[in-house]
Amino acid sequence: MDVAKLFSLAGKVALVTGANSGIGKSIARSYAAAGAAVVLVARRARELAEAQAEINARGGRAAALACDLADRQALYACAERAPEFFGAPDIVVNAAGVNIRRAMLEVTDADWDATMRINLDASFFLPQRLAPAMIAKGWGRIVNIGSMQSVRAFGNSGAYGASKGAILQLTRAQAEAWSKHGVNANAIAPGFFATPLTAPVQSDPVRWKQMAERTLIGRTGELADLAGAAIFLASRASDYVTGQTIFVDGGMSAGG
Repeated sequence: MDVAKLFSLAGKVALVTGANSGIGKSIARSYAAAGAAVVLVARRARELAEAQAEINARGGRAAALACDLADRQALYACAERAPEFFGAPDIVVNAAGVNIRRAMLEVTDADWDATMRINLDASFFLPQRLAPAMIAKGWGRIVNIGSMQSVRAFGNSGAYGASKGAILQLTRAQAEAWSKHGVNANAIAPGFFATPLTAPVQSDPVRWKQMAERTLIGRTGELADLAGAAIFLASRASDYVTGQTIFVDGGMSAGG
């Protein structure tokens, strides 16, 4: 058995949403380093171009595709354009997300709709349109990004938690529908990482320290900690793994 080939992404094309910053950008970098050509998708074109330039400067292959994933028609157009760069994607990572932090009684219709459109709807409709090409090839990977809030509640994040809880069930549904065709679907549930999404928590040193203390490892996550799970779930190494969620949280969900 050639273990290196099991984890290699050479010859694969990955589309990663939310690839302009945080977890999405980190996963896109790791896929490029593992040999994949990467299509970077996000709304902010300037940040996207910077991420693309960074990957290409390191010897990787990346293309930028600006898209407002909250706009259903723009999302459909994104799916249609995705194959233009390197061919039809073999891997789709749904990392784009928003967390509008309000008390439950203060969440507005607009807050709820924006959260669901970006966190949940895009994770449904984008793979729905890209999966047929994977099915035709007999191989593909869907990697959804869940959260600690997929399984537990945090204050002032009710809409976000609802969307991330739904992501785990969506992952199972995608796995049930497509695994028989060689297209596996799994999720990663990160713990607390220093990203723009967690900036409000990071800004409180006491609270951030408490998050670290609730893990079994004793620290919050570093973006590099996600590379192993992300590459595993995108590679041939996970051929017999589908419908699962891997918690990359320093053990917080196990004992915190």
